[in-house]
Amino acid sequence: MIAGTLGPVASAFSICALVRPWRQHLVPGELVKEAAFIDDPVWLTAINAIQLAMAVVSNVFLLLNMARRVRFSIAQPITIVGWYISAVLLISLLATAADPLYDGFKYPSKELVWSQAFYYGMWAAILYFVDASLMVVTFYGASTGHYSKDFNLTPSQRTLMLQTIMFIMYLLLGALVFSRIEEWNYLDAVYWADVTLFTVGFGDFRPDTTLGRALMMPYALVGVISLGLVVGSIRSLVLERGKRQVDARMGEKKRRRLVRTMAKKGDDGMLEPIHEPSAGDSGLSQGTQGDDRQLPKTEFERRKAEFDLMRKIQAQTSSRRRWMAMATSTTTWLILWLLGAYIFFKCEENYQGWTYFSGFYFCFVSLTTIGYGDVTPASNAGKSFFVFWSLLALPTMTVLISNAGDTVVKLIRDGTLRLGNVTILPGEGSFSSDLKYILHKCSFGMIYPSHDEQPAPQNLKKQLSPPQDSSHRAAETMAKTEEETLQENTRGRSRHSNADRDDSSIRRLGHDRANSTFTARVRRSLSRLRDAHEELPTGTNFHFLLISEIQVLTNHLRSSKPCRYSFEQWAWYLKLIGEDESNADTHRKAQPKSRRPRRHHNRDSPEESHGKSDSDDDGVTAWSWVGNRSPLMGSQEETEWILERLMDRLRESLSAEARKQVTTGTRKALRVDRRQLRDDASGGEHRKREEV
Repeated sequence: MIAGTLGPVASAFSICALVRPWRQHLVPGELVKEAAFIDDPVWLTAINAIQLAMAVVSNVFLLLNMARRVRFSIAQPITIVGWYISAVLLISLLATAADPLYDGFKYPSKELVWSQAFYYGMWAAILYFVDASLMVVTFYGASTGHYSKDFNLTPSQRTLMLQTIMFIMYLLLGALVFSRIEEWNYLDAVYWADVTLFTVGFGDFRPDTTLGRALMMPYALVGVISLGLVVGSIRSLVLERGKRQVDARMGEKKRRRLVRTMAKKGDDGMLEPIHEPSAGDSGLSQGTQGDDRQLPKTEFERRKAEFDLMRKIQAQTSSRRRWMAMATSTTTWLILWLLGAYIFFKCEENYQGWTYFSGFYFCFVSLTTIGYGDVTPASNAGKSFFVFWSLLALPTMTVLISNAGDTVVKLIRDGTLRLGNVTILPGEGSFSSDLKYILHKCSFGMIYPSHDEQPAPQNLKKQLSPPQDSSHRAAETMAKTEEETLQENTRGRSRHSNADRDDSSIRRLGHDRANSTFTARVRRSLSRLRDAHEELPTGTNFHFLLISEIQVLTNHLRSSKPCRYSFEQWAWYLKLIGEDESNADTHRKAQPKSRRPRRHHNRDSPEESHGKSDSDDDGVTAWSWVGNRSPLMGSQEETEWILERLMDRLRESLSAEARKQVTTGTRKALRVDRRQLRDDASGGEHRKREEV
């Protein structure tokens, strides 16, 4: 993905290295932008064109491979070899600056300066080498089985690549147009276009003609919007796509350490399934109370304790991941700032007498897009490096701001709200809970360790509750179905004899009405049935219940933030799937080490990603909430995990019902045939008797 994005940028720099000569004659006292160009030797231009052609071919094969038009085994070697050859050729041409390019120069060597094209060739060589090395790692990983040989790019990844290519083309073509209108050097126009589209606006280059100013407005407007789309795609990929994978890996490491620590301290009794349920294992339990070391008495309580422990692991992992992302983006931003300041200082030292602080100040003004314009690069090296540096630094700044919003800004906002809750602006929570939470955070968890999480807001609870309209619709449908079934049974019994109807039929009718009390509860509110200890309906009622829950989960998928369900909700959904949290037959003790086999980009569900050792003899797969098979451990969202299995359960139930109906129909047909045969046989015997 990185190579596919930076490859077109390297090719754009190669174009900049080809369009202008590499040497300029700078007369003492003359400005660098006024220095005359010296034509390049034919061999330099030819080799430069060859490397550009090979780089373009490499980019084309990479894109075709990502589009699955060319096989991986064919495209990757061509891409890697092409980029390495381009890098080697550019490095070789750059090395000729040591002596061959001085041949034939009639003026003192101090008056020979390297143009921006020379430095663009340097940046292109660096990018080609980095891209080729990344592709070597990918090719090696795919050959050894660590990665898949197919580029399964998401639409957002494809969009980012296309947006990057279009933005680079837009920048280069715009620079070409304005260089003709304003009579600028083309590479100076590239520098101006970069400063304009990144909204830095130094003002050292600006359009002076009426036509140039008129065209600048739509050009800048479209360019800024395009850049915003590119930066937004980078942010979403870096923050959103990486969040699940990083959370899954960090959560697995945290889980292993916790289970291993509990086993060493002898505190893993809570992880052992309770196969003999107590008499009080009815109704929802609220977990253990009192001493934290007290073991749960029932399997349902034990599973809830496991679930709460896993939620705590998730909370710690998520917080650690956010702060690590903040630290990584801050470190990257500081490196680009400090290292960029040093390079700008060296580039401008001989031309403008910059100090390191001048470069430090210039980088900060550029990164924050303040762009005073009092300090700007004037050398060819400085202007070309600014284009290269800005393409890396400004997106990094955007990611840093996004990470700060999830960590520092969130910490300040939550602290301000909590402080207001205990002072002059009381909130929804109680004063004591808010005060305990503040003391817990200020003491780094030493005081009130049980108040490490904020209470869930009321609006989130409303989001997770099933919509009333869908619940009532399902209840009405289920009630109507049971009433029709009851009426049909009543009509069927009316065909029997009067003696049987007076006795057995009335008993069956009363039994059916007793069973129909389930429908009355459903009619009042389907939410009352969301109890993992209640018996599930059967037949058509069960199908309607599954359809209603699938509709609820589908609405949850549309929410902007992923839904996180409570243990009671998970117990209810697992019961619909076919598992009982009160039954230890499908539960097992969590193990520190994962038995998951190696897969290519394993995104499977916990149930599908395990070896045979996790299954019992009867084929039932056992798992634990803090085990590596836990549905909370994967990178898949909770709603997606539940929804997939409810749909599978509905499909299996409908298939079983269809098979049952076919079997019942076949049996009825056989009984009719047998009765017909008996009637025919008795009729034949009767006719024979009459004939006799």
